[in-house]
Amino acid sequence: MSLVYDLVYALALLVGWPYLLYRRIMRGPSTSTLNELLGGVPSRPVASRCVWIHGVSLGEINATQTLVADIRRRSPDTVVAISSTTRTGLERARGLYPNHTVFRFPLDLSFALRRAFGRIRPHVIVLMELEAWPNLLLIAEQRGIPVVIANGRVTEGKSMRRFRLPLVRRAARMMFGRVSFVAAQDASYAARFVELGVPARRVMVTGSLKYDTAEVSERIAGQEQLAEAMSIDAARPLLVAGSTGTDEEALVLDAFDALRRAHPDVQLAIVPRKPERFDEVARLIASRGFVCLRRSSGTPVMPAVPEPGKHVFLGDTMGELRKFYGLASVVFVGRTLVPMGGSDVMEVAGLGKPLLVGPHTENFAEAVALLSEAGACICVSDAASLARAAGELLADAERRRRMGEAGRAAIVSRQGATQRTVDRLLEFLP
Repeated sequence: MSLVYDLVYALALLVGWPYLLYRRIMRGPSTSTLNELLGGVPSRPVASRCVWIHGVSLGEINATQTLVADIRRRSPDTVVAISSTTRTGLERARGLYPNHTVFRFPLDLSFALRRAFGRIRPHVIVLMELEAWPNLLLIAEQRGIPVVIANGRVTEGKSMRRFRLPLVRRAARMMFGRVSFVAAQDASYAARFVELGVPARRVMVTGSLKYDTAEVSERIAGQEQLAEAMSIDAARPLLVAGSTGTDEEALVLDAFDALRRAHPDVQLAIVPRKPERFDEVARLIASRGFVCLRRSSGTPVMPAVPEPGKHVFLGDTMGELRKFYGLASVVFVGRTLVPMGGSDVMEVAGLGKPLLVGPHTENFAEAVALLSEAGACICVSDAASLARAAGELLADAERRRRMGEAGRAAIVSRQGATQRTVDRLLEFLP
């Protein structure tokens, strides 16, 4: 079967290399070497039990924090190795785990994975959310290494639609049948994993790890220094649009234009999800007549005809989104006004901030439903409704306070997924 999978990958490469080349040019040079992609990952130096945790990108790596901490607390002689696929995921993992083995996840080619397995020597592999690969699961099974899916979720739209295709369904069931255990976020996700081929006895609803990683606090360390460095006025209301996606910043700027007419003292900070879009968003802000005050360089990007006091803050650094949230009066969570599945709403609610989301929240449907039911979240549909809802909240400090308290209480009520997941995970260690 490994040979079959390798041949399929080779065929896909022959067909898709122009697109892959175009994407690489657009994203810039990779920080990963070809040797690492082909399994030449750092060798784990310690002769001990090892848990290999893989999170594809930034959000999944962030969700590993309580998992890693609890494994190390309850089994201090167990080594944890962390891998990721994207540049932002790797940068975040290296920042969070400077004393752990952190590496770029190799290509799902049989020889590359066998090489990586020999260097990492895992006793258990933990895949965050859904990042399962056929050769990975097959080789792990051949070597008797359990594979656990933590914080498991499968969306009904994009993921299940793909897995239900006639040519994919059988292969998917064979692949997921090799999974040793799934810690699913909720019952609907659990049912989908069973449909994909994981035996029902191996699936358990544990809740979302992101409730545990959401910092329940009044403030974030360093937020005042951020405000001072960027000249954000703490005495004036601040709308933060966090983790925004392509075409969404234009809608946010439309809403801000309308909002300023009723609330002329309101400030706006935009924090795009992907760092490769920082320059693009800076140009967009300037093209709309605002001075763009960038966090990274401190050099404003000027519009053609600058107006005094007409500016927008741009968060174009990594790892500071929570600081912006800590300063916010109202938060709009991005990738929700455009069909991109949504972004993390738990960290906003944990900070006691009233939050707004668009209609596209498939990736965080359970959390959005929880917060909406608690009265901590308002769903908007477009720029006009975003401006209207933000304006209503800015005009009512008591309502903002109630929404913030309700959101924080809802987050606390859902915590505990880490302990339930690690309880089962430790059973697989020799």
